[in-house]
Amino acid sequence: MSLALATLLYEWRRYTAAVVALAFSGLLILAQVGMFTGIVRAITASIDRSRADLMILAPKNESLINSGPDGLPQRIQPLIYLNPQVVEVESLDGDGARWVNTPAPGKKTVTTFVNTFDVDPRPGAVTLPVDYPESVRLALLEPYSVVIDQSAQKTLGTHLGATATLNGKTVHVRALLETYPNVNQPTVYMSRDTMRMLGMGPKNGKTGPLMVRLRDPARAQQVVDQLNAQSKGAYKAWTKADLAKANETALMSEQIIGIFLSFSVFLGFLIGVGITSQTLRGAILASIKEFASLRALGVSMGSLRWIILELSVWVGLAGLLATAVFTWLVYLLGQHGGLPMGFPATWVVGVATLLIVISIASGLLSLGILKKSQPADLLR
Repeated sequence: MSLALATLLYEWRRYTAAVVALAFSGLLILAQVGMFTGIVRAITASIDRSRADLMILAPKNESLINSGPDGLPQRIQPLIYLNPQVVEVESLDGDGARWVNTPAPGKKTVTTFVNTFDVDPRPGAVTLPVDYPESVRLALLEPYSVVIDQSAQKTLGTHLGATATLNGKTVHVRALLETYPNVNQPTVYMSRDTMRMLGMGPKNGKTGPLMVRLRDPARAQQVVDQLNAQSKGAYKAWTKADLAKANETALMSEQIIGIFLSFSVFLGFLIGVGITSQTLRGAILASIKEFASLRALGVSMGSLRWIILELSVWVGLAGLLATAVFTWLVYLLGQHGGLPMGFPATWVVGVATLLIVISIASGLLSLGILKKSQPADLLR
């Protein structure tokens, strides 16, 4: 065991503030990234958990985030079947509508705007998410029935078995979903037939994104390349994995979110360096006689500096471990509150690198204190 690691383990109380500062610097960034990523995944949950292998979007749409009003002409759908690997193509149509609950006696009327998505309740349908219970699928077969996530009950002022008006027509809440929250705007799911009876869905010969199932899902990228080569600019095919990455990138590129994250990174760096460097300086100063003894035994100043830098790296690694623990607790808290969270690998690696840089920078700022480790002071 190295001297630096032994020092950290033996004098761990002196370095606790530095470890906690690093942990909260990392948590400050990862918590926001996790929240924003979770918002995207909640919005696209029906796609991510569907049986589709590919998605077909309008050619100008680079993601599903702020993709604009562009839809796909209905004539595109039969063209996708020309590829021999394609076995099923269905559109995922969404809309927006005014929701008015039917309040219980003594309760307030809730009027709000909701997102709506259609789901084909046919067994094994490409648009039917794989985690829908059979009870939910059967509930969607009933005309004018809708399902919502359980976390949306309070926001919509409704409950299982209640009625409401959607687009001016009466609907019935027949089932509740789990892990389909939308903190941005409540989402209401219904069958394709119900959406049509409510006067929503495809308009002006345009449909929503197309969901495509293949005979061999392992050939998804190959089929994407083939479809894009044959599209002549009429549409753009995506694998689900590539589309998910594009959605997350699009959200992180939003100006206000970019400002939040940039400020968090800057603030986390300042807090981390400030507290960690001061903690290291204080710990080294408290052990200055030990360093003076090492110099009296012939250890060079350069070797002592390497010990301090190694000590700062170990503090950084301990901060990383603490960050992982705190982030996991925040993740559990979000799950309990109905907020899904996601942590892209690039951001996790970036934050880990930032914390190590902070710890090394703090170690460099603490090297000056070694000048006080004079062997002659041991005689006083």
